[in-house]
Amino acid sequence: MTPGRRLVVHVRDPAAGGSFEPWRGRLDAEGIHFTMSHPPARRLELRFLLPGAPAEVRAEGEVIRVDREADTFVAHARLDGLDAPARAAVARFLEGA
Repeated sequence: MTPGRRLVVHVRDPAAGGSFEPWRGRLDAEGIHFTMSHPPARRLELRFLLPGAPAEVRAEGEVIRVDREADTFVAHARLDGLDAPARAAVARFLEGA
């Protein structure tokens, strides 16, 4: 993964159900990128906490690309369904990049 605004993203496949799993990730203007030990589903539920934000950001993500790096997969997802406060928190976070 390239350097950037790093964070821990909690990921869940809504079709499979189950719990959210934490993965290393980063956020940039293109979306959210995170490593996984297995290929992701196309649609995901995402949660992450931004430094200084009062609440966790919750969003849906559409995986637009998956790269293979050694024994991991790097998912590149577009964030969908952010409410206005979450969009503002993400914008503030990215301004500090």
